[in-house]
Amino acid sequence: MTEVVLTETCGHTMIVTINRPAAANSINADVHRGLGEAWELAQDTDEIRVVVLTGAGEATFCAGADLKALGTSGPDGVTPPETAHWGFAGVVKHHITKPIIAAVNGNALGGGTELALASDLVVAADTSTFGLPEVKRGLIAGAGGVFRLVTAIPRAVALELLLTGNALSAEDALRWGLVNRVVPQAEVLATALALAETIAGGAPLAVQASKTVARGIVDGAVPSEAEGWALTEQALAQLSASADTMEGIMAFLEKRDPIWSGK
Repeated sequence: MTEVVLTETCGHTMIVTINRPAAANSINADVHRGLGEAWELAQDTDEIRVVVLTGAGEATFCAGADLKALGTSGPDGVTPPETAHWGFAGVVKHHITKPIIAAVNGNALGGGTELALASDLVVAADTSTFGLPEVKRGLIAGAGGVFRLVTAIPRAVALELLLTGNALSAEDALRWGLVNRVVPQAEVLATALALAETIAGGAPLAVQASKTVARGIVDGAVPSEAEGWALTEQALAQLSASADTMEGIMAFLEKRDPIWSGK
């Protein structure tokens, strides 16, 4: 069986790759576990000073949750209950002190954008797009996207993206400060690794302390985000019982436009 998460060490950097290109690098329970375990390894290994997260292939960084796994196994098919505290993809609530660089090699819609938001720095391919299109499926961006986006970029821009579900080009993502670098697709990983090498050249404890304070991490959590998570979970619970959510998912699977009822 092909490993769905690959890890490789390059100097003081761990490269973590979501390896499901045929499934648009979507997240299922196996990917969740693999990414979460990679984060644990990075945190516990002194020689690892930076993590670079990327996706296999050239088309997609990550397309979000695996709808097939969700349809056949329910939420447990994407987020196993025993490690649910790590959050979506094993990382969005999994705060470690080592800096995380997202090397966005392709499209990063939905959960892909939420992985970028959970990272500390982002290097993006000039062909990539970002966005949270969940409202077009009767959902909200439940992996931190709703409240993290409005702190990552200007509120008016974030709200337009959240309410319309429209995508943002890599250049516009750079313009609004969602990403740090935009480079040709073939240069994404090399650019991310060069940035990681620069970070790794700093005093490790000072770098980790800087991240911890800047992100507001206390005992592996970010207390300032607690209300955002609570409101997100409440909204998702209400939406999960709605006819529109079911219609949005079915319309997506059937490749047709949804017909909303507002119920």
